[in-house]
Amino acid sequence: MFEALRKYAEFEGRARRSEYWLFTLFQALVTFGLFLLLVVFSAATGGDEDQLGAAAAMILALLGLFCLAMFIPNLAVSIRRLHDSDKSGGWLLLSFVPFGGFMVFIFTLLDGTPGENRYGPDPKGRTGYGHPTVVHHHYYPPGGGPPSDPAQA
Repeated sequence: MFEALRKYAEFEGRARRSEYWLFTLFQALVTFGLFLLLVVFSAATGGDEDQLGAAAAMILALLGLFCLAMFIPNLAVSIRRLHDSDKSGGWLLLSFVPFGGFMVFIFTLLDGTPGENRYGPDPKGRTGYGHPTVVHHHYYPPGGGPPSDPAQA
């Protein structure tokens, strides 16, 4: 969850889906918690405008500082996530185009390219396509192997 914070401004390399989505979950939980705190303060003040205004300003300032502090690591982990599927970080600019953000969202959901790509080694440690040790997802029961008769395959 905090891997993106450990790699605060590291734009090189690749990020697994779990690294990206756990960091996104962390940000969502903190943001939700601050808004929940705002609702609690609102209920606790009983609608007193002066007390509510001060509490709201403090909580919104905390939220603003949190968003500002998370901008660089969020950008870095997003770029590394795109690198995992062998895409440039420039693809994030699609977020400024209508429906482009949806495409970037889809890219973050897709699995990365197996093996090394131009951005570095596979964070899952897989070998690339065409490598002699790659298993091509055939299932054989325990103790069994491929059928000796190709007609049974």
